[in-house]
Amino acid sequence: MRTHEILDLVSSTFPDRPLLTDGEGTVTAQQLSGDARRLASLAIEHQVDNLVFVGQNSRALQIGLFAASIAGVPFVPLNYRLTDDRLQATVQRTLPGLAIVDRSMVGRLGDIDGLVVVETEGLAERLATLAPLDPVGSATDDGGDGPAVLLFTSGTTGDPKAAMLAHDNLTSYVLNTVEFAGAGEDEAALVAVPPYHIAGVSSVLSAAFAGRRSVYLRAFEPAEWVQTVHEAGVTQAMVVPTMMDRILRHLDTVDHGLPALRSLAYGGGPMPRPVIERALQMLPHVAFVNAYGLTETASTISILGPDDHREALASKDPAVARRLASVGQPLPTVELSIRDQDGRALGPGERGEVWVRGDQVSGEYVGIAGATDGWFRTRDSAELDEHGYLYLHGRLDDVIVRGGENLSPGEIEAVLVEHRSVRACAVVGLPHNEWGECVAAAVVRADDAVGINEEVLTQQLQTHVRSQLRSTQTPETVTYVNELPSNETGKILRRVLREQLQTQRQS
Repeated sequence: MRTHEILDLVSSTFPDRPLLTDGEGTVTAQQLSGDARRLASLAIEHQVDNLVFVGQNSRALQIGLFAASIAGVPFVPLNYRLTDDRLQATVQRTLPGLAIVDRSMVGRLGDIDGLVVVETEGLAERLATLAPLDPVGSATDDGGDGPAVLLFTSGTTGDPKAAMLAHDNLTSYVLNTVEFAGAGEDEAALVAVPPYHIAGVSSVLSAAFAGRRSVYLRAFEPAEWVQTVHEAGVTQAMVVPTMMDRILRHLDTVDHGLPALRSLAYGGGPMPRPVIERALQMLPHVAFVNAYGLTETASTISILGPDDHREALASKDPAVARRLASVGQPLPTVELSIRDQDGRALGPGERGEVWVRGDQVSGEYVGIAGATDGWFRTRDSAELDEHGYLYLHGRLDDVIVRGGENLSPGEIEAVLVEHRSVRACAVVGLPHNEWGECVAAAVVRADDAVGINEEVLTQQLQTHVRSQLRSTQTPETVTYVNELPSNETGKILRRVLREQLQTQRQS
């Protein structure tokens, strides 16, 4: 099944169902289908290999995703936050291409041969001049095996890789997790995650299949997020942990709640326990979902559901209460295994690497060999408990090796952030003459801890960690910062933080 067939199904069944709202108005399923087929005709006319998107969230994202499928080419949303030279270099890898670009970003692309540029502003007027392709079908009949979406990795070292998701990967995830037309006519989902993130792509497909209207926020800002949810009657939303903390802090400053909000999913990084506990207390009517997934798995592979959240918050049983720090249980449609470095399956409580396979799992990259026997190695360190709950411990590449002992930054961070003086933190390893690496922490202080003497606070934090973990896991240095370096999805940029702390130590 190809991704545009999701839209075909909805538009033929509920043609007048609103599927998105933005600053330009509301678009129905039938209108979205027509616009996608008009854009597909333009892509075919220019004989492009890819349909590229460079811009913030807007209706152009949905139109482009479905148009690419109809035209039989991959959809390639690019990170507009890249430097101009890196953005241009990435575009070069998509040629010949048709690019939908925000007007403010057109100049950043320069003059690239083989690239046809269409601005997102005025896109509706441009499409109105084109004839749509046939009302059903597409320009290719390769089924669902062909590439649907290419998502470029961050590329912190060397050239970024292009993760390839086939139509079957994406539609398998949607069909197995979403009820067709299951959304009520009053439901609306706020999309505030970047369009070049897998969550942005999967949200388009999931909302369309459910018949749920999408409301786009071009870029995240907590006050605007809260205002949009309140005024637009948003019922569902997805955030990353750093967004959640900022949203809750802003809610404390307004005289209204979020009465329409029913479900709030989060993921993309570890959620500090104090933040999710506060969210559950401030928004008791909201169903919270922690979703763990990767680009290569076409979104979610493990979920901690609303009932799990409530039970963990209320339970006196330490094993049940601990689940609030987990990412829940794997979806029944995927196989998930924890394995050691030799590929041997590990038992409950044993820490290793997450391996996963299933119809939604790709694990393939353009020009690079993909998964082995269907299994994709995530490079995430984790363990499963005896009840099948998955606990993540960070990336394997982030492990700190101190005196030959492997230390998990995530485990130390989870303890640090429980201290009332810590709002956020990150732990990295720094070079050490005796131990090889030492544990270094960067801490964002809670508001009521800003006035505490740093030396006194450091001793308190070290004592707190030492009381719960081994002495070797206690940070040898604590640096206080106003914010942690992170990307737009809330993931800590540990390489950047490591360089910053190392520079400070040498100065």
